[in-house]
Amino acid sequence: MLLHEKLKDWNLILASQSPRRRQLLQDAGLSFQLAPRFECEETYAESMPKEQVAEYLSRLKSEAYPHMLGERDVLLTADTVVVASGRVLGKPADREDAIEMIALLSGHEHQVITGVTLRKKQSVVSFSALSKVRFRGLRAEEIEYYVDTYSPMDKAGAYGIQEWIGYVGIESIEGSFYNVMGLPVQRLYCELERFL
Repeated sequence: MLLHEKLKDWNLILASQSPRRRQLLQDAGLSFQLAPRFECEETYAESMPKEQVAEYLSRLKSEAYPHMLGERDVLLTADTVVVASGRVLGKPADREDAIEMIALLSGHEHQVITGVTLRKKQSVVSFSALSKVRFRGLRAEEIEYYVDTYSPMDKAGAYGIQEWIGYVGIESIEGSFYNVMGLPVQRLYCELERFL
């Protein structure tokens, strides 16, 4: 039985405000409902290994979900971080922060890690996916044009691979393209099949 048929017996709840995650689930043919917005303090210990941060934050979001899960509910939470030059980059605070983040990525390889947590009434599973992305060297005017013309404020590392900067700036990707967009769809598909 295909996963989208199996899901007819379940209620997949996406607890994310990301339009990209919604689009990716739709494009994969997975029916879901959107959870209402809720608060979660996304903090982690500075000593935590950087590769574990995204998965930890996805679990934190899952635990912060304020509603009881029903017998046929599956809650999906996710978090994406960029790791560059030994730093974990989340969403930029403002224009200057966005420019600084992209300048840090310019001419170098960085890691994009998305952590995902699936939770139903009786069990929970978390996993993460890692992609390596290399930017060519970007000129200051290119970075400023992108930040001022597009929407980097809601994106880890201040860029969206599916936007202008991805087309003109990214030299190579190793790993899942969709992971860089915010959801490792192929891995999620396989994990969800096992989880149901």
